[in-house]
Amino acid sequence: MPDRESKSKSIIVQGTILAAASFISRIVGLLYRVPLTRIIGKRGNDYYGTAYTIYSILLIISSYSLPLAVSKMVSERMAKGESKNAARVFKGSLVFACVSGGIASVILFVFADVFSGWVKTPEAALALRILAPVLFLTAIVGVLRGLFQGLHTMIPTAVSQIIEQIVNAIISVVAAYFLFTYGLRAGAVLGNANNGPAFGAAGGTLGTLAGSVAALVFMTFFTVMFIRFVKKNKRKDLSIKESYRDIFHIIILTVVPVILSTTLYNVSAVIEMFIFKNIAVFQKYPVKSISEWWGVYSGEYLVLQGVPMSIASSLASSSVPSLSASYALGKKEDVRSKIRSVSKFIMIIAIPCSVGLMVLSGPILKLMFHDPDKLSALILIIGSFSIPFYCLSTLSNGFMQGINKMKVPLRNCAIAMAAHAIMLVILMLVFRANIIGVVIANNFYSIVLAIMNDISIRRYSKANLDPYDTFLKPLASSIVMGFFVFIVYKILDVAIGINLFGVIVGIFTGILVYFVMIIKTGTISKDELITFPGGHKLYSLAKRMRLL
Repeated sequence: MPDRESKSKSIIVQGTILAAASFISRIVGLLYRVPLTRIIGKRGNDYYGTAYTIYSILLIISSYSLPLAVSKMVSERMAKGESKNAARVFKGSLVFACVSGGIASVILFVFADVFSGWVKTPEAALALRILAPVLFLTAIVGVLRGLFQGLHTMIPTAVSQIIEQIVNAIISVVAAYFLFTYGLRAGAVLGNANNGPAFGAAGGTLGTLAGSVAALVFMTFFTVMFIRFVKKNKRKDLSIKESYRDIFHIIILTVVPVILSTTLYNVSAVIEMFIFKNIAVFQKYPVKSISEWWGVYSGEYLVLQGVPMSIASSLASSSVPSLSASYALGKKEDVRSKIRSVSKFIMIIAIPCSVGLMVLSGPILKLMFHDPDKLSALILIIGSFSIPFYCLSTLSNGFMQGINKMKVPLRNCAIAMAAHAIMLVILMLVFRANIIGVVIANNFYSIVLAIMNDISIRRYSKANLDPYDTFLKPLASSIVMGFFVFIVYKILDVAIGINLFGVIVGIFTGILVYFVMIIKTGTISKDELITFPGGHKLYSLAKRMRLL
């Protein structure tokens, strides 16, 4: 039992390294979106978000799954002592990345006008063309990151993510400012009011290009430093070499199901954008309103939602190599223990994030984006409900990929996506719910997918999650937390009237109350608290507070 606990702790520790980096990256991303939004406005956010949504689909198809697939394949071979074959997987994956990333880059650049026209946002074409070379660079970076994740070290990936995001943030804001100004001047001459926001959005995507270059430089340097260690291991390896033909066959068989699953998992964003914008135009809503609604949804709500979801994504990525290794060695109880531990860990984080964003929706939007609009706050309140479900489905996707059930997420995603599209059409056409319909349909999609994935996990791994400990206790603690946060913020808002002060104090109040509640309700036991990253310090804090 201690062995399984230590292995579960190892996943959480490695996952937390990656999650911490993703969290820092998301925070940096959130911070730079504040000045970026003020520069390009809601319409610019629409063009920026539209370009990113289209780009993301091609990114997923070409290379998004490569870190996970490479880490899985490398981990399986290293667990069996086949370091030579792990190295051949790495080389074959690099060739695959260059081909897939190169083709995707050319397609995006050539057909940028076509793609942006399909979603009634032709102003996004310039931003798409700037994003085109990022597809090639990201594919190569993905393989390099996957190699180290397969070797159970998340540090190179973590550091490269932070470097990438910092460079992205700086260049995005600077380029957006200068290009927005240039676009406004050119637009005044041409009589095109959308020119400034369109050029500003393109400036924002320049940061993404610069960030991907920085990440590639760092990962290449780290890989070269690591080659000597790999060569030493290869000399001790007496296993039979896999041919590159077999390697490519395995890569394709591994990557394609992951690509299809991940594509379906994320393509819902393109489908909902296509449905929303086309039906909204058909219903004769003002073009400016449609653009601003989508700008809030993609540039404010989805950005805030992405912070807690990045933690789930990181834990899923870090758990796949370990689950693959345990599964390959037939250690089924280890697999179940890891699934239960990581699922509980992410729910302890995701549920309070959801409640916190609901309670402080208006104040956070005012603080971050200078957006006092009640509709924007309503979007965040309703949409935050989906956070735990998205986190859970992201984790379960990774779990099933780790136990070689990669076709199952594909089937679940396809069913949930169809239900999502039908729900959105009904909400738009029958109830004329406009952007609120998009948020409700998004929630519906996350719930359906989480439930189906949970059923699949129970079926294939026999890892039954305890609903009381995993969901109900964190929820009860979060509700109490939310009540205190609301009261504290309202009191400070009336007494002082400074939104920034109220939000900061409210958040720290929430952290303190939630920590007390999860200890007092038994959400986390003493042993579980110690196994968490920084657990000994948290345990000491709980002892000083006389909670344990």
